Amino acid sequence: MNSSAAGPGTGKEARSELVLVGGGHAHVQVLRRWMMAPLADVHLTVVVDHHEAVYSGMVPGLVAGQYAAADLTIDVLPLARRAGARCIRAAVVGIDPVARRLELEGRPSIPYDVASLDIGSTVRSHEVLGSSEHGIATRPIARFVSQVEARLEKAPASDSDGSLRVVVVGAGVAGVELAFCVEARLRTLGRAAKVSVVASTAEILPSGHRAMAPRVEREMARRGIEVHRDARVEQAQPGELRLSGAGSGSHTLPCDLALWATGPAAHGFLAASALPCDERGFVRVRPTLQVEGHDDLFAAGDCAYRADQPWVPRAGVYAVRSGPYLDRNLRARLEGRRLSAYRPQRDFLALLNLGDGQAIGGKWGMTVQGRAVWRLKDWIDRRFMRRFQVLDAEGRPAPAFPAPMALGEGAEGSEGGDEMECGGCAAKVGPSPLHAALARLDPPIADASVRLGLAQADDAAAFEVPGGDLVLATLDAFRAFADDPWLVGRVAAVNAVSDLLAKGARPRHALALVTVPRGTQSQNEETLYQVLAGVRAALDPLGISLVGGHSTAGPELFVGLSVTGDAAPGGQVLGIDGLQPGDRLVLTKPLGTGILLAGDARGLASSRWMRAATESMVRDNAAAARQALEFDAGACTDISGFGLAGHLHEMLEASGVEAEIDPSQLPLLPGARDLAARAVRSSFFEQNAVRGREILQAFELGDDFSQDILFDPQTSGGLLMGVGSERAGALVEALRAGGDGAAAVVGRAIESSPSQPSEPGVSSLPLTPRIRLAEG
Repeated sequence: MNSSAAGPGTGKEARSELVLVGGGHAHVQVLRRWMMAPLADVHLTVVVDHHEAVYSGMVPGLVAGQYAAADLTIDVLPLARRAGARCIRAAVVGIDPVARRLELEGRPSIPYDVASLDIGSTVRSHEVLGSSEHGIATRPIARFVSQVEARLEKAPASDSDGSLRVVVVGAGVAGVELAFCVEARLRTLGRAAKVSVVASTAEILPSGHRAMAPRVEREMARRGIEVHRDARVEQAQPGELRLSGAGSGSHTLPCDLALWATGPAAHGFLAASALPCDERGFVRVRPTLQVEGHDDLFAAGDCAYRADQPWVPRAGVYAVRSGPYLDRNLRARLEGRRLSAYRPQRDFLALLNLGDGQAIGGKWGMTVQGRAVWRLKDWIDRRFMRRFQVLDAEGRPAPAFPAPMALGEGAEGSEGGDEMECGGCAAKVGPSPLHAALARLDPPIADASVRLGLAQADDAAAFEVPGGDLVLATLDAFRAFADDPWLVGRVAAVNAVSDLLAKGARPRHALALVTVPRGTQSQNEETLYQVLAGVRAALDPLGISLVGGHSTAGPELFVGLSVTGDAAPGGQVLGIDGLQPGDRLVLTKPLGTGILLAGDARGLASSRWMRAATESMVRDNAAAARQALEFDAGACTDISGFGLAGHLHEMLEASGVEAEIDPSQLPLLPGARDLAARAVRSSFFEQNAVRGREILQAFELGDDFSQDILFDPQTSGGLLMGVGSERAGALVEALRAGGDGAAAVVGRAIESSPSQPSEPGVSSLPLTPRIRLAEG
């Protein structure tokens, strides 16, 4: 690949890469503080295997039915966006602390200058035969939350009196609190329950807060919660647990639902990465939270072990309290300043939720119980969560979270204000200036080999080569839509290839054009590597060879591909000029990427919405293109920067027909309607919509969203096909069976109005064929 780089005097100063691995209690505090006071010349990245981080202190309350899942969930993605951070959703599977690289599952490794681990822990239940098949582990917490609700309400009862037999394995604070909350929840549901706790020692709460034990035991006895002491689970099997104990020998305990709260276990990759770990695999850290022997690697929360303070339990309160120290020390390391020691206090206010509107509190050897204690715990927990929940359960900005002033929004937190310029296909020059510029050029040199060229606005060019074979070619490029070079490269490749797939062609070869942001030589190399790895992730599964290209350095990331391929068998090319009145218009992918990418850049889009948008953008149109050929589509195009209305209009203009679209049938990405209702639009929306009155025939929409979605610029959108009405239903079924689950008939082609020109191939300014909107 050829390259052209700016000279040493034109590049940016080197920036440091700070990477946070995990979205634990300490890291969310770092993100919020970074949002308020970022460091110049430091690029922040967050790597999480799941965007949703669960606050452990409220999990028992969820089990008791006191909270919904949204109440205890922090969506890391919008929080990271508000902090100006890149967010990568991938599991870290290895660390090279010498090369300072993080190995990621399913994508290339990434470098760091300073990194921090806050990845929590798993549970030791895997040591027991059958525990994974016949129980739910409390760690990882997010998985526990997703599973426990359904199991509590649907678990069958097998006891003779209809009671649901629940066994909590583990008698620490977590296990005891869970037992109380399960009993309270089942009582609320009107279900008879027998709740038991299996303790591996003679005492409950063995690792701390022993002063609370007598009061806790009295409450357990009052509520009929049995405790099996000095017992260990040897095997879990359907309907029972096999226990062994010093005094009772081996015996079985009936069990319909087992909940494993047996204590934390370390993630295996920590020790496998040759990091210094204790005998259980937790990474050893110094008082500064730096990993022993690796000054640029930090760790906090459950995954860390304090060799100087071995008594510190793996309790959420310590992870929370370490957050400010971690933030301070990360900044100090990046700036070359002295680090401070985190000295955890030995005693803290312990609040144990009883699940029935009461709690037990303990500190300094004293305990208290009652509803006032529960209200205190609830107030503390909700106050903590409000600091990090950017969006509410419906995806709207949370009132208590600071408005994103740095993102150009109004003082009252509205979504208006100065627009951020969007990337992806939203950054294309609009259809009006493009047509006007082409009209000012002299006609191209006549060439009999050209089958598709500038004479018609199609997705790709087509020309014959000596020997008579037909070659199709396209060139597509855009500026980055996200701060993730690998994802940008992958989507850019999918998007470029789509132009050939829309013609029914078989793409075979690609050239890449990449402009990387100016930086140091190693930074330029890393960005280029990530982009090309993303390009290969899209091309390789389709059998397309990346054969070369060109790279340069510039002000921002810009990725493009030139793709060539062969026509379908028999030289068939799906054009845009074959629509006939009565044909049904079938769209294969949902709309809304422009709106969602604009919302994501402002920290206004939830991770659930962005996962759906990303999955849509990285899905290629190969299967849909095969269906277009099989069902003899009369016309086909892909939907990208001009939006559905703009690309449909090109098809109508070439075919000499008009169209009727039913807005109620348009498939939409999750969140698109919600963001549009708050006036979130791509910065390039107006260039598509400016001539909307000339394209749309009934412009009295009655619903502004119809206009928003019709002109929303799509990045790596789906295919729009015209097919005979008798085949449309079967085509949609085939598309859905092939993976395009949102495929739908969105309209039909109709006769041109008498006043409109109907000669195929007519191209004029102003644009004349109209799109009518059917009444819902």
